[in-house]
Amino acid sequence: MKLYNNQKSYSKAPSVITIGTFDGVHIGHQKIIERLVKVGEKKSLESVVLTFFPHPRMVLQKDANIKLLNTIEERKELLSKLNLKALVVKTFTEDFANLSARAYVKSILVDELNAKHIIIGYDHHFGKNRSANINDLKTFGKEFGFEVEEISAQDIKDVSVSSTKIRNAISGGDLQTANSYLGSPYVLTGTVIKGKGLGKQIQFPTANIHIKEDYKLIPKNGVYVVKSLIDDTSVYGMMNIGTNPTVNGIKQSIEIHFFNLNQDLYGKRLKVSVLNRLRNEHKFESLAMLQEQLKLDQNKALTFIKDNE
Repeated sequence: MKLYNNQKSYSKAPSVITIGTFDGVHIGHQKIIERLVKVGEKKSLESVVLTFFPHPRMVLQKDANIKLLNTIEERKELLSKLNLKALVVKTFTEDFANLSARAYVKSILVDELNAKHIIIGYDHHFGKNRSANINDLKTFGKEFGFEVEEISAQDIKDVSVSSTKIRNAISGGDLQTANSYLGSPYVLTGTVIKGKGLGKQIQFPTANIHIKEDYKLIPKNGVYVVKSLIDDTSVYGMMNIGTNPTVNGIKQSIEIHFFNLNQDLYGKRLKVSVLNRLRNEHKFESLAMLQEQLKLDQNKALTFIKDNE
């Protein structure tokens, strides 16, 4: 898959396009992209996903509270696995949002992306104030020489329901449901930073993960089973998301104790797959009691890994 960070750099090869945010790149999205790829192969067209970043709500509504399933880099990586020929990431701006529907279709879809076939939802709206709909797009198609294929109402419903269920499941700590809709484990990507060293004191050293993207949806506070690829080796562990109430912590942190790993990870960028949730975060009366609970957590985590991985 070729990545274009703006539509102007696209190769101008005749294309079949689908358009959307594709947050999560879940099984509903994958079905649409599978159709896109098949049409591209059948008609000898480049299969192209046109996506946007930042999210339109971040720009138009100044919505700082929006939470997404993927960072833009995670989205790119997930889409790269789906046999697409190209991913075009269009920077979403107020000027772009103010383009008329016709200007958007002609300048971007036709002149720059050379669209010959567009696969889009029946409820798709575009142009300034989202004033144009799929019927307008079909009219433009006759004018500019591209075909419009509707994604069915049922498939659009599946995409919408899946996204909502995934967000709700992650917010509620139900990773098994979320992962079933995603088709793969939910991922957190961040850099290992220095912590307070509390874990080392109780024989459970942790890697503190900093996620710079504040729009990334973080699972509910608690203890989770995780897996990460470190120096080309899969390493399992358990992750705590929370405030460390046993030592009167206030700020949320993400800390991972990797099993059978004795390595300095400071500064490393890690992609962490979240496999399952073990329990809520608790405040213990002493560090010794916390240590005993962590031993139990580790045993549960190892059992889950043995049974499921």
